[in-house]
Amino acid sequence: MEARTVPLPAQSTMPIAHDPSRADASGATPNDALLDLGGIVAQLRAARQRWREEHGRSRDFGVRELPSREALAAILEGLRGALFPMRLGPPDLRQDSEDYFVGHTLDTALHALIAQVRLELRSQARIGGERPGPAQDERALALVREFGAALPHLRELLDTDVLAAYRGDPAARSVDEVLVCYPGLHAMIHHRIAHQLYQQGVPLLARIVAELAHGATGIDIHPGARIGSHFFIDHGTGVVIGETAVIGNNVRIYQAVTLGAKRFETDADGALHKGGARHPIVEDDVVIYAGATVLGRVTIGRGASIGGNVWLTRSVPPGSHIAQANARDDRIDDGASAGR
Repeated sequence: MEARTVPLPAQSTMPIAHDPSRADASGATPNDALLDLGGIVAQLRAARQRWREEHGRSRDFGVRELPSREALAAILEGLRGALFPMRLGPPDLRQDSEDYFVGHTLDTALHALIAQVRLELRSQARIGGERPGPAQDERALALVREFGAALPHLRELLDTDVLAAYRGDPAARSVDEVLVCYPGLHAMIHHRIAHQLYQQGVPLLARIVAELAHGATGIDIHPGARIGSHFFIDHGTGVVIGETAVIGNNVRIYQAVTLGAKRFETDADGALHKGGARHPIVEDDVVIYAGATVLGRVTIGRGASIGGNVWLTRSVPPGSHIAQANARDDRIDDGASAGR
């Protein structure tokens, strides 16, 4: 593709990419004096050096040391197409060439994923005080092979999510509409992939995958969250599901629902304790309506219904129906302790 320039006032142009031919030996360009680029570059270099020195970061890597959001976005595009070729693949794809497309796409996507996994594993080694080497390269290949082998199971789980959305939304005219249009399903494709990566020990890659969906849909699901089959997020904007949340099968939630932490444990110096179960457990067949907030390691019992805008910090027995009026009481309508 030919490089293009964007017209600017006074007949100047801005190159899309850096052009070494425009710089002198010091890296200065014709616009350097006009915009004081040399001073800005020097200050940015000083800021980078301070950060690296303060955090013990080496300066001798020579190449990028962390995974790339842009690379992960391209990989996700390929994986979505391979999982649902006739719906999320190329517009001119025919069924008689599905297998060829899936194989070719996976070959490209999974080899690209190996490179990104290798970057994270090498970063983990450096943080742990080890020197990256062949061990990370071998592990990256093994990890991606395991990830690829999990894709058929992920497709089966996603099929249940599609059916749950179709059956749970009277406005859905077809399963195809759900797959192509629904932001909740888009978020779940990303989450199923992200959770697999999270379980396999590459949490940074998993988080990037999750945040790509978050940015596109407004649905924030931490890749550590465990979500069962037939999961449906209706509308979706503003949904937040925390890292240690556990969600059963046949659960439906609506927009602006939060499954969050009630408080964060700290040490004597006030630093947060990382990890630890701190988010809700939602059992099978639960419905949580728009705007509800459920905080802490509480359990929402099987078949319960949580009304809109409820603020809940206590466990709820199976089959309960919680509305704003009784959510504020210490005891719920069947006489059982809500906090048991």
